[in-house]
Amino acid sequence: MRYSQDHKAQTYQRILREASARFRRDGIAATGLQPLMKALGLTHGGFYAHFASKQALVETVLREATAEMDTMVAEAAANPTPLEALIDRYLSEGHRDHPERGCPFPTLAAELGQRGEPSEIVDEAIEGRLALIAKLLQGEDAEARATVLWSSLVGALVLARSVKDPALSTRILEDTKRSLKASYTQG
Repeated sequence: MRYSQDHKAQTYQRILREASARFRRDGIAATGLQPLMKALGLTHGGFYAHFASKQALVETVLREATAEMDTMVAEAAANPTPLEALIDRYLSEGHRDHPERGCPFPTLAAELGQRGEPSEIVDEAIEGRLALIAKLLQGEDAEARATVLWSSLVGALVLARSVKDPALSTRILEDTKRSLKASYTQG
């Protein structure tokens, strides 16, 4: 049975959405292709009609997730206090509690680094994010400050998601927010 191009495009998008949520929530290694496709009511073999490999899916998901996060940074930039908006949104309890809808790097950065297979998409994504944040900063050291800010945001979210104690998790978010705002938003 042949399907229309529209059906194929819709299936492709369904695979991307489900894989994106699972990669962000569970990680790449923990996301098997067979369970992924089964969750969508599709066969494992059908995956290869859309992607050459799991790595191709990972890179596509990273590109899409990065574009989503770039939109978040752009929305923060439109705020009267853009750095505060970015810090508040990134270190929110909602972002902590829903990794499947958030930035991919708190979940995937360590795993991607441990795989020993550097990816140009990761470099592009991080460089792009740093450039967007640097535009929000003042001064000749904006690039270096953007690196520290981005690293602090990602690191704090990793730690907040890692602990069992909800009060400690919230404290990590709130203390980091307070410190970053003091360092980055007051001239």
